[in-house]
Amino acid sequence: MIKNIIIIPARYASTRLPKKMLLDLNGKTLIKRVYENAIKSKMAQEVFIAVDSKEIYKECINFTRNVIMTNENLNSGTERIIEALNIIKNKKENKYKNLKNIINIQGDEPFIDIKLIDNIFLMLEKQKNNTMITVKKEIKKEKEINDINNVKVITNINNEAIYFSRLAIPFNRDKLKNNVKYYKHIGIYGYKYNFLQKIKNLKQSILEETEKLEQLKIIENGYKIKLIETKEEVIGIDTIEDLERARIYMLNNKKS
Repeated sequence: MIKNIIIIPARYASTRLPKKMLLDLNGKTLIKRVYENAIKSKMAQEVFIAVDSKEIYKECINFTRNVIMTNENLNSGTERIIEALNIIKNKKENKYKNLKNIINIQGDEPFIDIKLIDNIFLMLEKQKNNTMITVKKEIKKEKEINDINNVKVITNINNEAIYFSRLAIPFNRDKLKNNVKYYKHIGIYGYKYNFLQKIKNLKQSILEETEKLEQLKIIENGYKIKLIETKEEVIGIDTIEDLERARIYMLNNKKS
């Protein structure tokens, strides 16, 4: 029976970098890089790609049969995950009836650490149904802190998210040297199947619509998001500059 799966939501019409799922990353498309990294997980029993266009579907079907066509008008990756899950659960195969733990790896995150993915699965095994898990990484360069393409997050003493923003948070008004740390949010989420059933009918929230950050809907509706920290290098592909950085990173680290 299948208990743990990864679903990669892949959207065609990215506003900041159009058709980025199909862009070349050192000989392979970005979406293929993300998929090939995800299948290295030891705990994931299956990896699916949830697409919204024929163009991405045609590319993905070349390297996996686990491609699911979803509505192109969905507001977020989580909504795409929920629709894909409904399709998966309605398959004739009985092996999905005990599905419990789902990890959402964003289609523009080709370098997520495999140990991190498996650690999230282990945490989900112990997690309550009303919590979501995601990842943060400390950033120190002022350019990265102020880059609106880097989503920042602040947490409470229990490592639960207080807020996510494209702006630098917390805002250091008086330029105090008080050892404040800044954290970038990394595009990976873990949830229980039951949790997704709880939130599937939530409408787009004011904060989500304002910042264009889907995770804010979860907080605004009173649910908790648990953050774990990674030290590993992570390059999300949001801009053409990110893509160039990723190409150089792969060459320097001899990643094929």
